[in-house]
Amino acid sequence: MTVVTTPIGVLVMAYGTASGPDDIERYYSDIRGGRAPSPELLTELRERFVAIGNRFPLLDTTREQAAGLERELNASGSAGFRTYLGMKHSPPSIAQGLAQMREDEIGQAVGIVMAPHESRLSTDTYIDRVESALAEGGPSFSFIRHWHDHPMFVELLATRVSDALGSLSPAEAEEAVVVFSAHSLPSRILEWNDPYPAQLRETADLVTAKLGLTHVVTAWQSAGRTAEPWLGPPIEETIVDLAAQGCSAIVVCAAGFVSDHLETLFDLDIEARKIAADAGVRLVRTEMPNADPAFMRTLAHVIRDHLMATGA
Repeated sequence: MTVVTTPIGVLVMAYGTASGPDDIERYYSDIRGGRAPSPELLTELRERFVAIGNRFPLLDTTREQAAGLERELNASGSAGFRTYLGMKHSPPSIAQGLAQMREDEIGQAVGIVMAPHESRLSTDTYIDRVESALAEGGPSFSFIRHWHDHPMFVELLATRVSDALGSLSPAEAEEAVVVFSAHSLPSRILEWNDPYPAQLRETADLVTAKLGLTHVVTAWQSAGRTAEPWLGPPIEETIVDLAAQGCSAIVVCAAGFVSDHLETLFDLDIEARKIAADAGVRLVRTEMPNADPAFMRTLAHVIRDHLMATGA
């Protein structure tokens, strides 16, 4: 008698992106809850994308991550896992990913967000969307809420920081300050004892301990354009402050991101680098994990560890 085993579904979730210049207004309106950006803001956003060559790589990168993760999970030759894509602010949506799971008759699934740190205002909102979509039926779900401290992720970041330090001269590397950054969030999360800031600090501490770093700070980047206060210090101020203290080189490890997109290609590579250059500081950043096989192995271990811990 042949026993057919249904694979475990893995919903790979990411923020989403505009698909091209003509989709920028739609994308940012979705982020803003249906409110279109002002003409002035829309012009600025379009100029930022032009500055990075009108590239919109996040969807393609997330597809590659999902495909690479499926290959890695099934590397033993089994077909025990099947990955699905769900984007928060662009197609294919999280609801569409769930609909495909239902069509494929997936009975058990795991949700993982392509962001290592947990927050009520970030990763938890993906989970809310999954649970809302499950009202129409679907597999039994469990969620990986964070993986910022997984040993393999820490090792991956340590390698990237070491490589970035190696791109500096010996004198620069010895005195360089490593800045660990993540996307800023409204500072009201501090009223909730949200784990997000402490988890960024923990990631930084773990990489610091592994490499024996001596000059390390954390900072926040890419804050939204709203009236309420956001987490700080912003990376722009951090760069200026470090320059004033005599720092000559900075390595930015954008530990809160795992893919290249506007927040790295413009906010760091263009805007932050110009601020550093104007202050007489050399700035380099670590390479994003993107779809690196080492990152795929990391995520596969994160998922298997989660399933073991939950008894699945």
